[in-house]
Amino acid sequence: MAEKPTADALRPSSFDEMVGQPHLFGKNGALRRMVENGYLPNMIFFGPPGTGKTTAAGILAASSGKPLRSLNATSASLSDVREVIADTKNVFGSGGVLLYLDEIQYFNRKQQQSLLEYIEDGRITLIASTTENPYLYVYNAIISRSAVFEFKAVEPADIIPALTRALDYLNGKNGADKSASDDALAYIASIAAGDVRRAVNYLENAYFLADAEITRETLEGCVPRVVGNFDANGTVHYDLLSAIQKSIRGSDPDATAFYIAKALEGGDLIGVCRRLQVIASEDIGLAYPQAAAITRACVESAFDLGMPEASIPLINAALMLATAPKSNSANVAYNRAKADIEAGKGQNLPDHLRPGNNYRGYKYPHDFPGHWVKQQYLPSDLADARYYEFGDNKTEQTAKAFHDSVTGKK
Repeated sequence: MAEKPTADALRPSSFDEMVGQPHLFGKNGALRRMVENGYLPNMIFFGPPGTGKTTAAGILAASSGKPLRSLNATSASLSDVREVIADTKNVFGSGGVLLYLDEIQYFNRKQQQSLLEYIEDGRITLIASTTENPYLYVYNAIISRSAVFEFKAVEPADIIPALTRALDYLNGKNGADKSASDDALAYIASIAAGDVRRAVNYLENAYFLADAEITRETLEGCVPRVVGNFDANGTVHYDLLSAIQKSIRGSDPDATAFYIAKALEGGDLIGVCRRLQVIASEDIGLAYPQAAAITRACVESAFDLGMPEASIPLINAALMLATAPKSNSANVAYNRAKADIEAGKGQNLPDHLRPGNNYRGYKYPHDFPGHWVKQQYLPSDLADARYYEFGDNKTEQTAKAFHDSVTGKK
């Protein structure tokens, strides 16, 4: 039989042994209190890898006294679900079965729906886990029948006790007396991105490289320079890009610099370039129209250079956007117009704007003073509609003054 990795061998068997998640497992933690009160509802756990979701499910199963069945949605099928349901018909499952379904986001709607009848009548108590936002990936009927708990990335200070325990385990297992410097343990905990399992794996690798003591120098050969919860198609990826945009929109250059660096060092060059171009038009917009052109030039430069030099034009673009005046007036105008289009309005364009009518009745603005003449451009049912409102920034107010003077508005 193959040996278990240290992280699995040391999987906690009680909430007292778990690290992190005080809001769930601490003295007044939600899950701890539920167990103490003998209450076990259907549950959905969501959060980054290595934060205790699977471990918590095992502890809850042990406390419930119910038979535990585990499925991983990446490989399970409807026939596997039917086998679990069949277990509820035998003497061992007569009191109900606890099903731990890992990565539930990989089950399609039909597969998730197949569980509903058995969840409702109590034959299955479901504990599902996911690294994604359950409100986007889990069937709403299951969410409405479950308690949802968020698992957060574990703080470095909380990871260190797990590393110390792992070191003691490895020494006992191998009949050795190796040590680890405080600096080495702190470094492992800091680069594990809140993932306890990852941190223990780093320690295990370093253990077999070290002679007598695991030091910072030992780690340089077996851990990456930068790590993080980077998933190009997952929630963490979009959370980071969202943090970039909200920091720029909020005119916070320091937060902008941090999130840009975090994304680029995590390897997401394309995501950063795309998001910066969106921000330039969505959040800066007409307050500084050149922002879009400058951002585009920086993005093209970044692609020409590649990392790590690409970070230079991109941080310039990001900080320019963060400190620039802001306006979303153009985006608001588009969405207002879109709403009328979706409502079916404006079907018939004015005749004098249509080539098929030979522009009969059209007045050529350049033939009039100030290159402007009053005439109707919107469809008749939208003739009085107002989509664009000038922003309160200097650029748009200058444009408004010019527009008012030409059109004769006061």
